[in-house]
Amino acid sequence: MGLTELTPKYFKIEVEDGVGIIRLNRPPANAHNLEMLRELDNIIVESRFDENVKALIITSAIPRFFSAGFDINEIKDKSPEYIGLSSQFSKEVMLRMMSTKKLIIASINGHCMGGGLELALACDLRFGANDENIKFGMPEVANLALIPGEGGTQFLARLVGRSKAIYLMITGKTLSPKEAYDLGILDKLVEPEKLFEESLEFARQISRGPSLAVGFAKLAVNEGMDLPLYNAFALEREMQNQALASEDAKEGARAFFEKRRPNFKGK
Repeated sequence: MGLTELTPKYFKIEVEDGVGIIRLNRPPANAHNLEMLRELDNIIVESRFDENVKALIITSAIPRFFSAGFDINEIKDKSPEYIGLSSQFSKEVMLRMMSTKKLIIASINGHCMGGGLELALACDLRFGANDENIKFGMPEVANLALIPGEGGTQFLARLVGRSKAIYLMITGKTLSPKEAYDLGILDKLVEPEKLFEESLEFARQISRGPSLAVGFAKLAVNEGMDLPLYNAFALEREMQNQALASEDAKEGARAFFEKRRPNFKGK
């Protein structure tokens, strides 16, 4: 089965030029529930095996919201055990995204709050619309007397630093796209009308290039950062050995000596 053969309820899927385009589609605010997370998990797993997909974009199919996070209506009458298990499953989906050997870009075209921001932080790169009406934040502590439960305490601290992450979480401060960019939460700011096209063009470049090596580099970073340096070097060496055995590496060497542009296939 290929990625486009999936028929999820809460996502729209297409593949274009080697790029899997995953659009969140649960109106009105793309607040996710357990069923939606299960669908996302299945999408990520299927993308691993689809040889026609070299990179992924996650964006929103609805106006105004990328995602408002976990649906409070889904948990208000549930037991603490149910909520805890849902939180744990969400973290497992985020980890699967981070350990998938394909670049994942969040193209953030609306409000990105709570678990929606946590989902974006689990992606490898984040491109955002430069629209002052869009807000980013983790309001769980200030508004719900909870903490970010889908990986946010760790994702945010690793990205912006310990004290800034604590400040943003305990105050519930919302950020404009420019503020999110200045903090390093966004990797690129794009005019709203150009956001998707620029995200897609970047993903196309990845899909046409040495996408396998891109995936190895991603895994070396994501899986090596929390290891002791010696073990991280061992992981890097293993990723490099796998890259060296690829057809792309052989093509890269031939192209270098033949003084031409390489023709990579992602194999």
